Amino acid sequence: MRTLVRAALVTAVVTLAAGCGGHGHDAPKTAGGTLEQIAAQAACTPKISTNAAELRQANCDTPDGRYVLATFATDRGQREWINGAKDYGGAYLVGRKWVAVGDEDVVNALRGRLGGSVETGTNHSGHHHMS
Repeated sequence: MRTLVRAALVTAVVTLAAGCGGHGHDAPKTAGGTLEQIAAQAACTPKISTNAAELRQANCDTPDGRYVLATFATDRGQREWINGAKDYGGAYLVGRKWVAVGDEDVVNALRGRLGGSVETGTNHSGHHHMS
């Protein structure tokens, strides 16, 4: 199953331009539910790109910008995905078993709708390949 998660991860990160920035703080209320329910709160009509038991992922195009929204079956699966994705840079809005990935401005705008906490990737200088 790690191959599936890795393939989805690479697709998500390659699809988006990486951004750099600081850390946010937890918002008072964090969205939860299915990918469709979270997308509805974010005013996104999701285009599903990965639909598996452990990982569901969709692309969202909104007035705020473009991002990838992913939901996870387990907290561990979510954390492994985020830890791997951070090698590629970008900004991550992290909620309960979900994450949105995009440019920092998009992620910060989403945080106003969904809550969660903002994390940033580590790659600021170009391409990096997972081993």
